[in-house]
Amino acid sequence: MLTRTVLPCVLTLLALLGLLAALAGTLTGGPRLAHGLPLCDWYALDTALFALAVLLLRRVPARLTVPLVLAGSVAVAAVGLLTPPRTSDDAYRYVWDGRVQAAGISPYRYSPEDPALARLRDPGLFPTGTAGTACTEWDERRTADGACTRINRPAVHTIYPPVAEAWFLAVHPLGRGVRGVQAAGALLAVATTGALLLVGRRRWRAALWGWFPGIAVWSVNDAHVDTLGALLMVAGLGCAVRRRAAVGGALLGAAVSTKLLPALALPGALSGVLAGFPRRHPSGSELRRAAALLGSAVAAFALAYLPYVALSGAGVVGYLPGYLREEGYDQAHVERFGLLRMVLPDRLAPWGAALVLGAVVLRVLRGGDPDRPWGGALLVTGTALLVVAPSYPWYGLLVVALVALDGRWEWLAVPAAGQVLYLLGGDEVQQDAYGAALGFVLAGALVRWCFAGLAASRRNQRDEQQEREDRPAVLT
Repeated sequence: MLTRTVLPCVLTLLALLGLLAALAGTLTGGPRLAHGLPLCDWYALDTALFALAVLLLRRVPARLTVPLVLAGSVAVAAVGLLTPPRTSDDAYRYVWDGRVQAAGISPYRYSPEDPALARLRDPGLFPTGTAGTACTEWDERRTADGACTRINRPAVHTIYPPVAEAWFLAVHPLGRGVRGVQAAGALLAVATTGALLLVGRRRWRAALWGWFPGIAVWSVNDAHVDTLGALLMVAGLGCAVRRRAAVGGALLGAAVSTKLLPALALPGALSGVLAGFPRRHPSGSELRRAAALLGSAVAAFALAYLPYVALSGAGVVGYLPGYLREEGYDQAHVERFGLLRMVLPDRLAPWGAALVLGAVVLRVLRGGDPDRPWGGALLVTGTALLVVAPSYPWYGLLVVALVALDGRWEWLAVPAAGQVLYLLGGDEVQQDAYGAALGFVLAGALVRWCFAGLAASRRNQRDEQQEREDRPAVLT
């Protein structure tokens, strides 16, 4: 009995220590963004050790699962703090936006290189001296006045929605440098693990988030604010499943006001409202729940924008239109939608994506499970990323959180595809990486369907056997 308890824990701890060592090597000894191919090798090692650790965790006794998952989550987050950002410079924009707001200025009013904000510059964001003047590092670029800065896109206004901006202001007191936002990212990552333990129905699944290598890299080291959106989304879905529709909707609205992408979770939160339609019309209670959830989400979204609209007017849109053009979402120059562009002309790819996503949303609204809203949310979010094929893997943090709730681990291939594309780039890599992810998802669905069929067949056989045994003997 002791062996059955101790051995799984020891093996899981050893695998987790191996994962932590590999992550530390990735962040301290591995190359930076400018050398993508070697990073792929490091990430492959991280992923293999992560999968091994989670598989071994399933053998750990239930009473030890929660403390082990939490301890591992803290350790993975701590590894992300070992170095400054190595593969993304977004965190420097976060620091800048928080500093601008702390000075009483709307972040939507001026671009970082605007002379009106020159007094807010410091060597952390605007390097000086010989190294800074050279401006040759992967995270450095020139401003219009010849200065060197680590802030990406210094000539344009911020792109981030208001809840993200409020978060940047809240973490500003943690320090003037990027270490503060990294520490805040670690807190968000661990808090999300805690939320998953509270909301999820199988505690070990929280490790699919807390131990996932992307948490150390994307959530902590690169400090992407998408982690805040994931936390709010998990909390919102947790409230929705407990029939606290208004609170759940408000949290989901706040998540959308953090990074827009969590809007993809709304159909899942509304799962089953149109079940059986048009043969069956939604009941009054279903309609009230849907109205409360959707209404509170819209209200929270609007209220978050209200103070910034008052300060900056239409400027709150920021660089979003320019970003969409830059990233290849413009119909005149499409670079996204890699899988659809294999079968459709470029100009039709965005419409094809809308059609596919609309069909999936309708499927979730009509056939989703209101007791498992994360299942529909995962299907919609994962499908959206597959058809759009973004080049930023941290968009997949929402998928990681939903996998930790739902358990369909094959969807982790989607953020992995984004990581490969981010490091290597190119249309061919986009199609190959996301094509492989689609194949992985379909294979996982097929395996689950086959196992479900076998399980159902065995249940039927047991029921028939039990029925024969319970049938009274007939005297002849």
